[in-house]
Amino acid sequence: MNSEMDGLGFGRFLWVLIWLAASAVAHAAGPVETNVFAVQGVAVDETDKDAVSARNKALVSVQVKALGMLASKLASPEVAAEIAKMEEKDVVRLLRSLSIEEESTAPGRFIGKFTVRFQPAAMRRLFGKYGVSVIEDQAQPSLVLPVWKSPEGPQLWEDNPWKKAWIGLNAQQAIVPLIVPLGDLEDTEIITAQDVLNQDAVKIEALRRRYDVKTVLIATAAPSPEGGVRATMSGDSQLGRIVFDKTYQAEDGAIDASAALAAERFHGVMTEKYKQIRSKQIAAARAEKEAQTSRALPVAVPFSSPSEWNAIRARILSAPGVLGVDVSTLGGNGAVIQLIFTGPVESMRVSLQRTGLNFGQVGGTWVIQPM
Repeated sequence: MNSEMDGLGFGRFLWVLIWLAASAVAHAAGPVETNVFAVQGVAVDETDKDAVSARNKALVSVQVKALGMLASKLASPEVAAEIAKMEEKDVVRLLRSLSIEEESTAPGRFIGKFTVRFQPAAMRRLFGKYGVSVIEDQAQPSLVLPVWKSPEGPQLWEDNPWKKAWIGLNAQQAIVPLIVPLGDLEDTEIITAQDVLNQDAVKIEALRRRYDVKTVLIATAAPSPEGGVRATMSGDSQLGRIVFDKTYQAEDGAIDASAALAAERFHGVMTEKYKQIRSKQIAAARAEKEAQTSRALPVAVPFSSPSEWNAIRARILSAPGVLGVDVSTLGGNGAVIQLIFTGPVESMRVSLQRTGLNFGQVGGTWVIQPM
């Protein structure tokens, strides 16, 4: 297979992928599937001998760019730098589908914006090679209502730095998905910027129902007298109560850049919080599964008389987590048993200790004996 990918072989392979991608783009319709291995808003600008050739080039370069963006989001800078070194022929094998959000052409030029989706199984293997375990379960989507407090009054649907910042996040398919309303006629008839600031529950609920989300977050921002923007966010979510209130100033001090920085930081904090919650949930589920899994361990049980053996055996069977005791050998001063129990060994040790028995290793052999 590798030899077929070399030279002209890879060229034919690449054109087949371009043709398939073009076909997928041409027939893309309906709701967009969301997953953590998808990247929205990937912009490309390619030139070639004609517009068709430029478009074909863009269908490949957008995948390379999207993979780099995804690696930067899900992995460390070091891992992202390694993934960025991948060759085109290896990147295009990871594609699941792509669709065009925007496009324009000119003689010998193609400009477009894409949503690129990668194959989950292939991406798991790729990130796994670098020791990166990706949390794929997404949080419940939240609807963000960005209100810009301008000198002319509050703005929700107009073009402004704050709305632009949230749209620019392209966070609909992030680990913590955030949806910015379309701002179409129906949206504008449902609610105004002042309604949002007044926290009009009826109108906010109507918009929530339209976008079929469980959480609505209100985000406000205004130019700060000291420079940058003062930004806030509030609302109840799957992550708990969200309350942000901070001033952000980009390095260049520009309002647009400061607004983008604020939105990015807010989303970053929410993402880290969700990762912590999911990590704890995954660990708890793993511990519960381990606790429900039975295991058998060979254990030596020394005793001085049959009556002591019967007493020790009764204590073992009374310990929480013990499922059974199978006797392998039985002598005048001791027995070797198969101790059948659930949960980790440490939990079993504590459980037996509560019955007055020590459970530990002596010279590499597990031993149970009275305390």
